Amino acid sequence: MTAAPMSWAEVITVSESAKVKRVPLGASGIEVPEIGVGVWQWGDTLSWGYGRSYSEADIRGAYEVSLARGLDFFDTAELYGRGASERLLGKLVRESGRRVIVASKFFPFPWRWTRGSLIAALEHSLERLGLESIDLYQIHWPAPPVPIEIRLAGLADAFDRKRIRAAGISNCSTEQTRRAHAYLAARGLPLAANQVSFSLLNRHPETTGLLDACRDLNVTLIAYSPLAQGLLTGKYTRQHRPSGMRAVRGLWASYEAIGRMVDLMREIGTGHGGKTPAQVALNWVICKGAIPIPGAKNARQAEENAGAAGWRLSPEEVAALDAATE
Repeated sequence: MTAAPMSWAEVITVSESAKVKRVPLGASGIEVPEIGVGVWQWGDTLSWGYGRSYSEADIRGAYEVSLARGLDFFDTAELYGRGASERLLGKLVRESGRRVIVASKFFPFPWRWTRGSLIAALEHSLERLGLESIDLYQIHWPAPPVPIEIRLAGLADAFDRKRIRAAGISNCSTEQTRRAHAYLAARGLPLAANQVSFSLLNRHPETTGLLDACRDLNVTLIAYSPLAQGLLTGKYTRQHRPSGMRAVRGLWASYEAIGRMVDLMREIGTGHGGKTPAQVALNWVICKGAIPIPGAKNARQAEENAGAAGWRLSPEEVAALDAATE
C-alpha cells in the first residue's frame, strides 16, 4: 500500500517547534508563543485592493506549518473578509483537532453604541469560529464619541459570562490604554493586550510612550504589520514597487533608505546563521517586548515567520537598527 503524503505538520520536527518561547499575555494567565499569526487576509476575496493570489490549500499549509513550529496564536476579527477569516480559521481548528489560542475583535460601527452590541457581535464571532469562548477578545478601535468605557463594559460582561478568557483593545493611545486598564481593574478583570501597528518603519508605540506604559501596566503590546506590509522583507525596491494599498504605504517611504535598512538586516542576519531581513525585523519587535503577528498566506511564509523565533538579536544589533530608523 502506498503511504499517504506527509503533511507539513509531520515534515517539521517537534524539536524545531520547541525553540519557540512562550510568554504571558498580560496578567490573563494565558501563555502565547513569542510570535503569533495574523490572519486578516484569510478568506478575504477582495484582499484590500491588491489582488488575491492564494488558495484555501495555501492557507491550510500556512496553518499546519504554524502549528508544527509552535505558533498556535491566531489573530482574526469579524471585519476580516466580513467574517470569512473567522469561518476559515474555525474550520481549520476543527479539522486539526488541536487546541489553539484564538484572538478576535469587535468593530465599533456607529450604530453599535451600547455594551449589548459587543455581546451580540461576540456571539456571531463565536458561531463563525465554532467555539464556546474566545481566548482574547479585543475592541478593534476606540471609536469616539462613544466613551471607551461603554465598550469595556461589554468586554467585562462577556468575561463574566465566560464567553471570553481575556480582554484586549486595539489601536488605542497611551491615555486610552490607561483608562481601559483602570476601568477593567475596577471590574476585577486585567487588560491583557493592546494591539497596534509597530515595526522598524513605525516606531510610534516607542516614541509616544505607549510601549513603556504597557510594560508598567503589565499589558502585552501585540504588533500588527511588523513587516510594514512587506516593505521590510527586501521584496520591494524602487524598480519593483508594490501595488494597491502597499503602493500607498510606499509613497511615505524612501526606497533608498529602506534598501539600506534591508542591507543592514541582511548583514545582521548573516551573523545569526543566515536569517532573512524579515526574520531580523520580527526579532527586533520581540526584543522590544512586543508580540509580532505577521501574516502568513502559505507554508513558505509561515516557515519564514517561525524562523524569527528561538534566538535574539544582541543589544548592539538592536541599537544599530534603532539608529538606522532614526
